[in-house]
Amino acid sequence: MADICFVLNYEDVHVVAYALKKLVAAGLAQTEKIGKEVFYSPTSAGEEAVYKYREVREQCLIANLDAQMNQDLGEVARMLRTMSGLYDQAARAASSL
Repeated sequence: MADICFVLNYEDVHVVAYALKKLVAAGLAQTEKIGKEVFYSPTSAGEEAVYKYREVREQCLIANLDAQMNQDLGEVARMLRTMSGLYDQAARAASSL
């Protein structure tokens, strides 16, 4: 759960725990306890749901992009990821001051 919060940059562990509990109850995720650690992974139904979501997202977002007008789309995406990382870093630094 800590890894999920870290990757998503989300500090409210209770919300993540609740969401994971709901995903497990819905049969979309499964748990495995090793020692004191609990590991979460998707079930086959969970992977299928993610795949369906990906298809819908592509229909709604990617299909609307005009490849002729957006030849530099990869470069723009790289710059946005860099800016997002810099923003997160600045926010962490500001909160420690």
